[in-house]
Amino acid sequence: MTAETSVPFRAGREGYASFRIPAVVTTSAGTVLAFCEGRVGSQEDFGSIDVVLKRSFDGGRTWGPLQIVGKNGADLAGNPAPVVLDTGRVLLVQVRNAAAATEDAIRRGIVSAANGRRVWVQHSDDDGLTWSVPREITAQVKKASWRWYATTPGHALQLTTGRVVIPANHSLPPSGGDNGTEGKYNGGHCLLSDDAGATWRIGYIDDNVNGYINVNETTAAELPDGRLYFNTRNDSPAPGNRADAHSRDGGQSLVKPFRPQAGLTGPVVEGSVLQLRDPDVLLFSGPADPGFRALMTVRRSADGGTTWQVAHTVDGLPAAYSDLVRLDEERVGLLYETGDFSAYETISFRRIPVAELAGAGADTGE
Repeated sequence: MTAETSVPFRAGREGYASFRIPAVVTTSAGTVLAFCEGRVGSQEDFGSIDVVLKRSFDGGRTWGPLQIVGKNGADLAGNPAPVVLDTGRVLLVQVRNAAAATEDAIRRGIVSAANGRRVWVQHSDDDGLTWSVPREITAQVKKASWRWYATTPGHALQLTTGRVVIPANHSLPPSGGDNGTEGKYNGGHCLLSDDAGATWRIGYIDDNVNGYINVNETTAAELPDGRLYFNTRNDSPAPGNRADAHSRDGGQSLVKPFRPQAGLTGPVVEGSVLQLRDPDVLLFSGPADPGFRALMTVRRSADGGTTWQVAHTVDGLPAAYSDLVRLDEERVGLLYETGDFSAYETISFRRIPVAELAGAGADTGE
């Protein structure tokens, strides 16, 4: 059994200059839902941006037509964070802001609350074919003092207890002569819902201004023992580009603040984690080159994220954001940004044998 790759999104096609920020889930019926941001005018993180979706009914080998799921007029809707509930409903949380509101301006505090980052949720009860009208939940999940705000990116999760957990990040207002764009003002938190997305609240908060582990884009997985494992991009100068933490109460608090994870070498970039239950192995996807966004690699941990080893290397090409999903008993899916000359030429989808990721031996053919 070998890995297979398809390309659901290609820059410059279907009315969008660029596609970025992938997120992927598999529904209860087995439909693969690949979300991302469709950026109308450029590759930039601001401007007219929609949350778009493609569906696959054959495990990610082929893809249906592009659907616009989240649209904020000519402004921005982005950072899709989907999760499939035990009822079969697909929840989708996203952020919205004015097209001209750049991250720099928001972090500096020169953007009004109305034009700044706001949080919305919607759902689908028919495998992503149609979607409810988005509902704003900003007041429930964002502190008034926070400036920048982003969900995950990537998939969210529902715990075995039924709780929905969505990792997120924010920025704090500056002090002294700082302007708020400094990495030390980044912090992390998560969104929690115990009623299938009807109401929300803030879980743990991890922020500081000492420049040691400043949480940015975060991903999460539920370990076999019930603990939550959080892995994050670290935007501080040291020590290293990744950090992790655990929670024993479903994301309400952290056992310890985020600490360095030196076992995951890579550039400053988003990554994804996924806990497999059969076999029991924790996966992490992200570029493995220490200084550049390149060399997309899936790594595995057999001890809840303490140590890591390479499980699957895609290739040596440019690569950036990614998301992992369990497709079926035999395959894991990897939705990732890549290209021959830039990491942002395509969002590709790779079907990887579970046996390879779990270290169960060599390729068995297909």
